[in-house]
Amino acid sequence: MNASRFFKIVTALSTAVLTLWANSALAEQPYHYARNTYQSGQHTEVAYEGWRENEDGTISLTFGYFNHNWQEELDIPVGENNFFSPGEVDRGQPTHFLPRRNRFTFDVIVPGDFGDSELVWTVTSPNGLTRKAYGTLRSDYKIDNMIIMSETGALGAGSSDAETRANVPPSVALIGDSIRTVQVGEPLTFSTRVADDGVPEPFDPMRRIRLLGGAAAALATPEMVRNRMMMTPPPKPTVAKNNGLYLSWNVYRAPEGVENVQDKVAFYPPQVKPWEDTRPSANSPWSWLWVPPALPEDGVVEVTATFDEPGTYLLWGRADDGGLYNDQYLTVNVRP
Repeated sequence: MNASRFFKIVTALSTAVLTLWANSALAEQPYHYARNTYQSGQHTEVAYEGWRENEDGTISLTFGYFNHNWQEELDIPVGENNFFSPGEVDRGQPTHFLPRRNRFTFDVIVPGDFGDSELVWTVTSPNGLTRKAYGTLRSDYKIDNMIIMSETGALGAGSSDAETRANVPPSVALIGDSIRTVQVGEPLTFSTRVADDGVPEPFDPMRRIRLLGGAAAALATPEMVRNRMMMTPPPKPTVAKNNGLYLSWNVYRAPEGVENVQDKVAFYPPQVKPWEDTRPSANSPWSWLWVPPALPEDGVVEVTATFDEPGTYLLWGRADDGGLYNDQYLTVNVRP
């Protein structure tokens, strides 16, 4: 064997050994998944967002989560893999986890004398990883409307004015019964009335062009503006949101034992994503090209849901003006 061939063999073996070592070392790191993004197969983190005092003297502990998958929606029933402690294991938490970061998803109401107590939300994902969120009244976890608007990306860096501080959450009301019954495959149409005070100002690309574009902006058309946005790289802040009122209905809890729930429940029209899908053309307020949908003049929004599997489903409707939000729930009993 000549020296050149020997050198190539030694180099190849060394590279293979180093690669195996590197992959092994990476696998042993507890957060190696954070180096990449994934469509499926990953777990959900659970998050304690903070607390605030209510007018009746009680306290709201607010929780959210971060499903590391971009596509897979995890289903984790209340029980040994999804519970609160101490006390009642069911505190109204979701069992259906939408993709990526979902902030300020639900509240747990505790007495005003909660004091130094701690409430722990524990979730074990289908891949076996367990995560916990610890609800306390530590002073640095106290939140208010301005903090919520800032954390969701509705405000620019350091933005604050009297009008924004006076913002109130949109109103949302399900029209009709909060419990419905339908057959498998039978469309269920329901209506929700939403309204808002117009704060923060809804995102309007045409208005932005008129304000910033000078005299030439008078010749701009929506098509020209859209094309311009599509050719412009998105900004890269941690969280940036296009403000504007929208209503989004999604599955909050599904029957235990129903697999691939995201493929078993269909909404029409396709709903705005209430999670931070930052991809440019996603139907999400955190998307660079998203524009608030036009809502009916009377504020009544119709949605149709169809179910492919029987059982009891809990649907979650969120009205969001970009800064603040309000929620409604609908229980649907689906018969075979």
